[in-house]
Amino acid sequence: MQNQVELLLVEDNPYDAELTLRALKKNNVANNVIHLWDGEEALDFLYSKGKYADHKTKNYPKVILLDLKLPKISGLEVLKALKADDKLRTIPVVMLTSSKEEKDIVESYRLGVNSYIVKPVDFEKFIETIKDLKLYWLILNQTSSDL
Repeated sequence: MQNQVELLLVEDNPYDAELTLRALKKNNVANNVIHLWDGEEALDFLYSKGKYADHKTKNYPKVILLDLKLPKISGLEVLKALKADDKLRTIPVVMLTSSKEEKDIVESYRLGVNSYIVKPVDFEKFIETIKDLKLYWLILNQTSSDL
């Protein structure tokens, strides 16, 4: 389990990705984090397809931080695929996005997102948000893989 990916970050914006990775590192969550750039890459990684065909694992991430607006395959489409799959549906998915649009929030929850968080603009607030995410999703929350 040492090499288990604890957190999968799916974020296409280089600035937001760097900000998130810095906040994760500052909160000591930087170990076992995989950053992917689009929805297609995320699904390839989780299903061991494409350039991840050699990546065979039964140890899925403890949590997925998923941006809503991604190239190739949107965050909503990734979410829909995950929640329709018996092997992947139990992975907590946190939509971490800049969208405050009600239709995005409603659709994310309709598709089974576990949490919807709007990215704070202020870096210090963002660090606190990541700290709260770490505390809840990686420490407090119990998953079936913890049993």
